[in-house]
Amino acid sequence: MKKSILSLGLMLGLSLSSFAQITLSDMKYWRPYDKRGINVFETGKTDTATFEGIKVRLGGSFAQQFQGLQHKNTATAIMQTQSGAEVNMNQLMPIENGFNLASANLNLDVALADGIRLNLVTYLSSRHHSEAWVKGGYIQVDKAEFLNSELVNRLFENLTLRVGHMEINYGDAHFRRTDNAHALQNPFVGNYIMDAFTTEIGAEAIYQYKGFLAVGSVTGGEVQGGIQNPGQRKPSFIGKLGYDSQVSEDLRVRLTSSVYTTAGSVRNTLYGGDRAGSRYFLVMDPARVASGAAVTPATHFTSGHINPGITNSLTALVVNPFVKFKGLEFFGNFEQAKGKGRLGANDEPSDRTWRQLGTDLVYRFGGNENFYVAGRYNVVKGRLAPLASAPTVQNNMVTLERVQAGAGWFVTKNIVAKAEYVKQQYKGFAPSDIRHGGQFDGFMIEGAISF
Repeated sequence: MKKSILSLGLMLGLSLSSFAQITLSDMKYWRPYDKRGINVFETGKTDTATFEGIKVRLGGSFAQQFQGLQHKNTATAIMQTQSGAEVNMNQLMPIENGFNLASANLNLDVALADGIRLNLVTYLSSRHHSEAWVKGGYIQVDKAEFLNSELVNRLFENLTLRVGHMEINYGDAHFRRTDNAHALQNPFVGNYIMDAFTTEIGAEAIYQYKGFLAVGSVTGGEVQGGIQNPGQRKPSFIGKLGYDSQVSEDLRVRLTSSVYTTAGSVRNTLYGGDRAGSRYFLVMDPARVASGAAVTPATHFTSGHINPGITNSLTALVVNPFVKFKGLEFFGNFEQAKGKGRLGANDEPSDRTWRQLGTDLVYRFGGNENFYVAGRYNVVKGRLAPLASAPTVQNNMVTLERVQAGAGWFVTKNIVAKAEYVKQQYKGFAPSDIRHGGQFDGFMIEGAISF
C-alpha cells in the first residue's frame, strides 16, 4: 500500500510538473500553514500576487508527542468471563509514559486561474488510520473574471465562494485547533472536550466589508455523501456573523456568532467528525471490551473527548470573542447544542441540550513573539443518550472539566516545540459507567512542523 501511494505521488508530481510550476511560494487568498497563519481566520480579500499561470504548492505537516499521563476511576466492577477467566469490564487500560504515533499531512494548493484555487489535504498517517486517506478538497473562488462581467467583478471584491468536500466554517475554534499533524497554530496540545469539527459536501459564501463578516453555507449534513435511506437526510445550514477590527497598532478585536442546524440526518458528525483522533492516547479507555476485541489507540481514537450523540436533528450555536492586546490574547468559546439522536430505527423521545465553555489565555513574548505561555479552562455539561432498552429514562446530567497550562517556542516560523500539563475530571456518570469518578492528568510534550 505504502509503495503504491509513493508511486502514485511521484507520478502525480511528474505529471503536474509538465504543465505547472511546483513551488513553496505563497498563494493568493490563502491561509498559511506556518506561524503566519496564527490568528488568521477566514482568508482575506487582499490581492497579494500576480497570476502567472497554474502553480502547485506542495506543503506538509508533521507532529510527534511524548505522553506522560495517568488515569483512574471509581466505577463499579462489572465481571465477565473471557477466555475462561473473570475480567472486570470497568478496569481502565494500563498505560505508561511513551511516544504516541507520529502523524503527517500532505497539503496541496493549486492556483488554477486568477483568483481560483484548489485545496486538497491528505492525512498520510493518523491515529485512526495508519494508511493515507483524503481529508477533503474544495475550490475557492475570489475572482470571476471568466464571466467577463463588471458587476460580478465588483461583487467579488468582497465575496468568496467555496465548493467541495470541506471543513465547515462553524465557529472560530476550528481555525485554532490541531488538525491531525497540523498542530503548529494550536497553543495547546489537545483540542476542546466537545470538538466541533467535521467535513461535509456543500457550498459556502463569505462576504467581508470593512471588518464586517457574513458567512452562509449549505451542505449535505454528513461526513460522506449518500443516496440510501430516502427521507432521512436533510440539508444542513451554517451561518456566521461577525466583526474583526485592528482598532490600533496594539489592539485587535473580533467577535463572531455562528449557527449550525439540520432537521434530520442518518448520522450527523458535527461533534464526531475528527477522524484523525485525539491527542490523549487511551485515557479513560477500558482494558477490554465485551466482544473480546483488542483495545488500541485506533479503535478508541476519541479518548479524552465527549460526543453528545446528537446525530439526527441538531441546532448548535456558538459565540467566539477574540481580543489581542500587544502579546496578550484571549479567545472564548461559548456553545450550546440541542437535538436528538436515534435509538435503533427510532428517534430519541425528546431533545437533549449540551453546553460548553472554553476560555484560552495566551501571552506571546520575545523577538517576533517566538515564545508563549498559555492557559485554558474547558467545561462541558449535558445528558447522555438514553438506552434503547429504556428510551424514556433520562441519564444523569454529566460534567467534564479540564484545565490546561502550557508553553511553547517557535524555533522557526515552521517549527514549534510545546509542553502542556492537563487535568480532566468526569462528574455525574453512573457507577456502572467506566467514567464514574474518572480523572486523567499529567504532561504532554509535542513537536510540530508545518510548511
